[in-house]
Amino acid sequence: MCEFCTQHGEGKIWYLQMKNYAQELLSAELSTKEKQITGFPNRSEWSDHFYEAFVLPAITGVPWNWEPGSGPPQTLEERKIQHFGQVLPIEDVEKVIDMVDSIVRLPCGCRYLNTGLTDRRYCFGFGTDKNQILGKYPESTTSLEVLDKQEAKKIFRKFDEEGLIHSIWTGITPYVLGICNCDRDCGAYKGYIEYRGSPNFFRAEYVCQVDADQCTGCKSCMSQCQFGAQYYSSALGKVYINPSQCFGCGVCRAACSNNAITMHPRQSVPEAAGIWLEGVTR
Repeated sequence: MCEFCTQHGEGKIWYLQMKNYAQELLSAELSTKEKQITGFPNRSEWSDHFYEAFVLPAITGVPWNWEPGSGPPQTLEERKIQHFGQVLPIEDVEKVIDMVDSIVRLPCGCRYLNTGLTDRRYCFGFGTDKNQILGKYPESTTSLEVLDKQEAKKIFRKFDEEGLIHSIWTGITPYVLGICNCDRDCGAYKGYIEYRGSPNFFRAEYVCQVDADQCTGCKSCMSQCQFGAQYYSSALGKVYINPSQCFGCGVCRAACSNNAITMHPRQSVPEAAGIWLEGVTR
């Protein structure tokens, strides 16, 4: 399991632990080190700033008050403390949805930054407006959808079929801020995967594998993979997934009409065990 599971999940998957969604964690005073890194006394105030700087511009179209690259650069360890993510498959997305009290669908700041388009709702925050955002920013209320669990699952399934990568994010670790649906317009994906920058999310707790007996070689799944982990053998007429490159998002399965792709715990696959960050084994 990834290091967050050891540190914040008591050896279980960290984002499936209710304590990491608790109101008490949101309002608790941060440690001295956390305050130095984030500049805030608690997660609640950090979340307010995140909303103002990242979400509100994507709703209103106002200029960003944050510029990429501005301010002191953060180390990998500092990012893990402040705002870090992990890829997760649709099954775990639905487990998270079943755990939380409510889900609020939000416009995506990354899409606004990278495309100039507002009100693109790819982000999902958890909890019923814990910080009274709806009252504080009345201009944003029409862009915030409070969803029931079945509505949320339906939207995530649609995104899964489109090939969007699901990723779960902290707002000062280990508090879970929400889940995003990522492609090349996502800043985290673009910076880390497309531009080969420093890591800002872990690979999933799983990897995908192809059952050669079930695979017909149609290659439909290859169009879904955003990590370049799938290869085609013309001689065999089969697709192969390189476990050392697989991020375990599982979206390739939605394109396979033969159910030839299955997920396995990362630690059970020797070639993938211990690979959590691009180019880094732990």
